[in-house]
Amino acid sequence: MEHRHGSHPVGSQQLNHANAEHAGHRPHGRPAGPAAPPDDEHVVHRHGQHAGHSVAMFKNRFWVTLALAVPVVFFSPMFGQLLGYEPPAFPGSAWIPPVLGTVIFFYGGRPFLKGGLNELKARTPGMMLLIAMAITVAFTASWATTLGIGGFDLDFWWELALLVDIMLLGHWLEMRALGSAQGALDALAALLPDEAELITGSGTEIVGVSELRSGDTILVRSGGRMPADGTVIEGQAEFDESMITGESKTVLRAPGDPVVAGTVATDNSLRVRVTAIGEDTALAGIQRLVAEAQASSSRAQALADRAAAFLFYFAAGTGVLTFIAWTLLGSVPDAVERTVTVLVIACPHALGLAIPLVIAISTERAARAGVLIKDRMALERMRTVDVVLFDKTGTLTRGEPELKGVAAADGTDRDGLLTLAAAAESDSEHPVARAIVAAARGRDLPVPQASEFTSLTGRGVSATVGGRTVRVGGPALLRELGAEEPPDLAAVTAAWRDRGAAVLHVVDGTTVLGAVSLEDGVRPESRQAVVALQRRGIKVAMITGDARQVAQAVAAELKIDEVFAEVLPADKDKKVAELQARGLRVAMVGDGVNDSPALARAEVGIAIGGGTDVAVESAGVVLAGNDPRAVLSMVDLSRASYRKMWQNLVWATGYNIIAVPLAAGVLAFAGIVLSPAAGAVLMSASTIVVALNAQLLRRLKLNPADVG
Repeated sequence: MEHRHGSHPVGSQQLNHANAEHAGHRPHGRPAGPAAPPDDEHVVHRHGQHAGHSVAMFKNRFWVTLALAVPVVFFSPMFGQLLGYEPPAFPGSAWIPPVLGTVIFFYGGRPFLKGGLNELKARTPGMMLLIAMAITVAFTASWATTLGIGGFDLDFWWELALLVDIMLLGHWLEMRALGSAQGALDALAALLPDEAELITGSGTEIVGVSELRSGDTILVRSGGRMPADGTVIEGQAEFDESMITGESKTVLRAPGDPVVAGTVATDNSLRVRVTAIGEDTALAGIQRLVAEAQASSSRAQALADRAAAFLFYFAAGTGVLTFIAWTLLGSVPDAVERTVTVLVIACPHALGLAIPLVIAISTERAARAGVLIKDRMALERMRTVDVVLFDKTGTLTRGEPELKGVAAADGTDRDGLLTLAAAAESDSEHPVARAIVAAARGRDLPVPQASEFTSLTGRGVSATVGGRTVRVGGPALLRELGAEEPPDLAAVTAAWRDRGAAVLHVVDGTTVLGAVSLEDGVRPESRQAVVALQRRGIKVAMITGDARQVAQAVAAELKIDEVFAEVLPADKDKKVAELQARGLRVAMVGDGVNDSPALARAEVGIAIGGGTDVAVESAGVVLAGNDPRAVLSMVDLSRASYRKMWQNLVWATGYNIIAVPLAAGVLAFAGIVLSPAAGAVLMSASTIVVALNAQLLRRLKLNPADVG
């Protein structure tokens, strides 16, 4: 089936304290999703100079062209003259450079000729047009020399072969290093099942999701994924909505509650009335936001393209002036030779390798530090970021509940209270239960064996511990039992709730023995990351769907500059746009489907590698782990690589600024004229310099633990 972009805003998350009202079941983990990582050998770039070109195409053309270039260079009289040897002569040997050079021009040069034509039509000259101009002029002049037309000595076959081959190598390195970020929409569509169980007058019927209509009633079984948006009309279940909200807590959905396409009913079956299908679902709305945000962020022009545009105008202008000047001096042959030399050497090999080499080394160094760079512009933009916007859950925090406090009523020991709670929860696999048991074991408390364990859906758990009936649960459990907190305990739990903690009571019969508080634990690395970013002059903001008091507690602990709390899925994208409207350049760090539009909208989208496929595909940068300090590695790498890019571009363009006027003959009156052979030698030297300079990036330390 086809999943189309929706046109409706994402619905409400309907947040609640699911940690408190747990039911002792196993939550389903986030789906890995069927979307495989993109094959970098067959990636098709949809924007910019690589439009319609795959990594495999550049790689294959490079190797074929290299094989053809070797005999072209070896049998070239000009190259032999440079190195002081005489190419072997035999019948037909003189035709080896022109014949193979022609194959190289049309086969290896085709991507550049096609790309140059597209840039010319769009009136946006860049690298492709610069390369196309140089190889076309070299090809025409070389054939004129080979055929003896005009008496010119412009044998550029070897230069044509090397130029095409080096440019193919540069583009191959660049595209291989970058990968692709075009799979986000496919990953979103993969969250939906292909079929649904429709309830009819005679029972149930399996139908395709595309056959569902608003108003239909469907059966969603335990472990099943919602095929459409709807409202629960019978039954209740804990829903895993992490793939939509990014929040790790399961959420209880009962009759009257909304449920969203792509989410999972983890413990019970229920009946749902369909309210939105296809492009009207919340998931499709997120798809639309991702598509819009990706389109809006694809218009920037890369640094190398700007340099190439400058060199194109510089070379073309100089070529025209050269031809006019030498023609007026009465030497048309010299005018043609000088002009051709200018146009050929105006496209330096160094420019074709300056940026790709830096990117290739940068991405390799980043990968070793656990940072996968998928978008070249993300690497360039990170150095300009003014604010890093972190999603809270699973990024700055662990995304799992952590025991924070234990309060016992009069006459109850705190360790004894925690022991009872852990024993009652020990047979539950709910995240809250695991947190309580882990806390007891972390304090080396003996956890006795419980019996008669029962899950109380939406209220808590019950078990027999040492002959006592112990229940652990939230407010719903107390209401059901008619139990009340002692005043001294109520004061403590009220303070916990004020900071957004989930509060669970431990009850023996109808007597409240005490309570425990659980919060999403803050990562120790987060504190270091926030301080280090602020030290670099970058603001830190946090965004979350959690309640404001929860967000404020985390922000206060980490000393975060700005907080966006209680943010619905669609509004995460809007908050990024809001920051950008203030003139701030934003890097967004997130891990959920609801983060995907924001990741795509931000100047730099950084996905946590443990997050959903969609978040990973929407981002320009992926962190292999959950360490937020890796963002610092990205900042430092971006600043260092940008310096190297500029150094290489200054060298490459500096060569042109000096060599092109000399080739044009501005110092001919003094007897100084740059011959085509000498220009080619200088061009090769320039290439070696930028290659060595790019290698210096390997000295940069990017281990997150070492970045301060």
